Amino acid sequence: MRVIAGRYGGRRLVAPRGAGTRPTADRVREALFSMLGSIEGARVLDLFAGTGALGIEAISRGAGAAVFVERDRQALTALRANLAALRLLGERDDGDGPRVEVRARDALAALAEDIEHGRTYDLVFLDPPYAQAAHLGPRLAEMLPGVLSPEGLAVVEADRRAPLWIDLPLRRQRRYGDTSITIHGSDERR
Repeated sequence: MRVIAGRYGGRRLVAPRGAGTRPTADRVREALFSMLGSIEGARVLDLFAGTGALGIEAISRGAGAAVFVERDRQALTALRANLAALRLLGERDDGDGPRVEVRARDALAALAEDIEHGRTYDLVFLDPPYAQAAHLGPRLAEMLPGVLSPEGLAVVEADRRAPLWIDLPLRRQRRYGDTSITIHGSDERR
């Protein structure tokens, strides 16, 4: 697994052993970022971050800041190792705060905290464990509008056989083998 393009293009990323973490395949990430286009200066939230591959790719391609949320210990170890290897831990965006932040916690709790503090994001990646997609979908759909900026996008990666349905305006959807990528826009009804 590697960073596809941008500042860190070609750099290798580590992943924990076992089936607990399922990093987004290089070809799927490449196709996803082609669909997104320019993300220069975007504020990114990588929920269920795992190795951090999606958020790291966003930073590599010019995103201004990224928050990584992960609770699995092995995935957190790999995520922190990847960020440290790229010297991203401790960087600042415009001197106002951390360019990269790692939150070792549950994704729903992190979303609730962001809503409470009025934090919004231009790009939110959602790649939950496939087995939990059906359970998490309704709650994520309820909370996401509270953290998306007016022009924000939510990118959902799921197993096409067990999709994660988010009730937000659909922008694009593609399949790559058993992987489904769905891009939703902000809820314009807010």
